[in-house]
Amino acid sequence: MSLELKLPDTLEGLGVHLVGAKGTGMAALAEILADKGARLSGSDVSDVFYTDAILASIGVRMSVGFEASHLPEGTGLVLHSAAYPRDSNPELLEAARRGIPMMSYPEALGAFSRLSDSSGIAGVHGKTTTTALTGSIAMALGLPAAILAGSAVASFGGRSTVIRGDRYFVAETCEYRRHFLNFRPRRIVLTSIETDHQDYYPGFEDIYAAFLDYIRLLPRGGELIFCADDMGAARAAAEMVSERPDLRLTPYGESTAGPYRLEGYMTGSGEARFRLRGFEREFILRVPGRHLALDASAALALSFSILSDFRGDEPSPTASDLSLAAAALAAFSGSKRRSEVLGEAGGILFMDDYGHHPTALRETIRGIKEFWPDRRLVVDFMSHTYSRTKALFGDFVASLDRADALVLHSIYASAREKPDPSVTGRGLYDAVLSRDEAAGRKRPIRYYEGILEGEGELASFLRPGDLFLTMGAGDNWKLGEALLGRFAARGTFPGQKDESTSSGSEGR
Repeated sequence: MSLELKLPDTLEGLGVHLVGAKGTGMAALAEILADKGARLSGSDVSDVFYTDAILASIGVRMSVGFEASHLPEGTGLVLHSAAYPRDSNPELLEAARRGIPMMSYPEALGAFSRLSDSSGIAGVHGKTTTTALTGSIAMALGLPAAILAGSAVASFGGRSTVIRGDRYFVAETCEYRRHFLNFRPRRIVLTSIETDHQDYYPGFEDIYAAFLDYIRLLPRGGELIFCADDMGAARAAAEMVSERPDLRLTPYGESTAGPYRLEGYMTGSGEARFRLRGFEREFILRVPGRHLALDASAALALSFSILSDFRGDEPSPTASDLSLAAAALAAFSGSKRRSEVLGEAGGILFMDDYGHHPTALRETIRGIKEFWPDRRLVVDFMSHTYSRTKALFGDFVASLDRADALVLHSIYASAREKPDPSVTGRGLYDAVLSRDEAAGRKRPIRYYEGILEGEGELASFLRPGDLFLTMGAGDNWKLGEALLGRFAARGTFPGQKDESTSSGSEGR
């Protein structure tokens, strides 16, 4: 993988073909390419995603499936999702035969980062929301920036990008397979470092080393904005103090004594309030979780750093800047699959969250319980990848403690690994039951191998005042949408069947 791939000097009128165009990151790149005048074509599977509408709106000529004939004549550049290998995808093989330059998504993101003053947002948790918050604040402050997040963001008009200029570029950057090493940041936001992606990083030291290599890409005088509350991020920052004394280190969180120290966090009535030590201003969020306040703190630190550079003065936002930033935070309604409110029907609030690591599960559940303390929280969780489930099995079991009721499923497999019969969704279910029994805790716990198997029983189990939350990187979100649709179609709540009559796999 080359780290020095470059885009053509001009993209105006260039034919660019996107293989795997419906992926969130690929569709976001398409938006940036369209803004620069490229002629776009693409291909992907027939399944319909929210990105279909985005691609259509910017004029991408889409083909279904992958065939050599889908590659238009006159194509000058091919971009492809990292999920499609060049040695087997028909369109990439055809591009190689024709001698057309190719870039993977991480390589293309890196190439774009070289064209602007770029900031990369990284971490095992929180990078999507931090990027979305940064974009919301940057828009409010009028910064000439392009922002690329890993999910659709409401304040971006339901897209994954917002483009208000090209002097600055802020992007979510991914640690998987060291993809973020393609990026060239002037600033890095580091939210967290924990063991994850066990199919590539066997242990913590492996993934930690990758993050250190990413930080080392910062130029002289570059800035590392890091979460002081996260052990991995704080350790990396401490190591950089001696290795790279030229870097500016900006900590945020409850553990720092600096201006971005989070203080006075309180929740109630569907909102959270907090302050930062360095600013005479209270900030309000209407999305749940203390971890979201940390993400907002990081977004403020990054946005004010860019603002200072743009103005060429000291990093001291004015009272007007603080008011604009606070208003952007208060108006922020989240991003797709990040504590996303799907709707309410029958007195039941339906939400969906992409959290698939024990820390993300624990903090998201805690935040939602604090936000809506009077609602019974029913969590539907589907674990993602055998390797992650096996490596963090005990942590997964413990992370679900605060849910009032649980629904579990089979493990959502990944194409990048083989099934491991030694770890199963049923085994996770049994371990949760055993933990509850040992703690003397009695709560409904159900297991359904298939996602929609339990739709009928859950429709009888749920009651007004509940909050039904699907969690994970799998496709169990379909169950939440199905239940929401069922209750919305009813119009009124018909009454609840007694739990003891359920025939599903359940433990108490």
